[in-house]
Amino acid sequence: MNYRHAFHAGNFADVMKHAVLARILSYLALKPAPFRVIDTHAGCGAYDLSGHAPNRTGEWREGIGRILGASLPADVEPVLWPYLSVVAPMMREKRPIYPGSPIIAQALMRTQDRLICAEKHPEDARKLVAALAGDRRVKAIEIDGWVALNAQLPPKENRGLILIDPPFEEPGEFGRLARAFLVAYRKWHSGIFALWYPIKDIGAVESFVADLHASNIRKILRLEMWVDQPDSDGPLAGSGMIIVNPPWTLKAECERLLAWLAQATARTARSGCQVVWITPE
Repeated sequence: MNYRHAFHAGNFADVMKHAVLARILSYLALKPAPFRVIDTHAGCGAYDLSGHAPNRTGEWREGIGRILGASLPADVEPVLWPYLSVVAPMMREKRPIYPGSPIIAQALMRTQDRLICAEKHPEDARKLVAALAGDRRVKAIEIDGWVALNAQLPPKENRGLILIDPPFEEPGEFGRLARAFLVAYRKWHSGIFALWYPIKDIGAVESFVADLHASNIRKILRLEMWVDQPDSDGPLAGSGMIIVNPPWTLKAECERLLAWLAQATARTARSGCQVVWITPE
């Protein structure tokens, strides 16, 4: 499949991914020690939802379009707030802008924190550099994200998050994601890793999960949400994340968050979610 960011900005998968990302960053910010964020497939940084690519699919209307202004349950609102605190003001502009992961991370960082963003596509990389210009805490690089991942680890900070969010444009991406994670984890086993993947080919997803289970790495959490029954021949209907070394309350919070998001963005009555340990602590 082709999951280049601009065509799907603000869809249900982005909402899930970015809400979880923002929640993790809010936890990292609770301690005074600096942290680093490494975003391996960063995209453009921000997306004008009135532009051609987002409107060609219109997916954002059933994603962030349903979330803004919705009545949030009391036990979901604090979990979703870090995400909405960044997204909502940008969406209220005359030309609604949906922030990608670099802008969300930038907004939730503090003076002492650092962000490294990698983007391979030259046009997207130029837009990313422009979007982040002027912030000395942030560095955007035009480079293959898989190469950047090895080059940036381990960072000098002892705390941080690595977001690996490939576009799934090439065959074998699940295997590549698993291998890249295992190499990166050996270099920085104390970091929080967030691996995003689409749910279409159920067999490929289960093989990926089996590879992670066989690694014997502890504290691997599996988050999945679907807005319809996933179908390898149909449109994207499911989104997954693997979180390694998650904050201790994240599992319970994501159980509430994803159950509500799945219902709020559902296409059919077959929506749902799961939050399970692949390997606990």
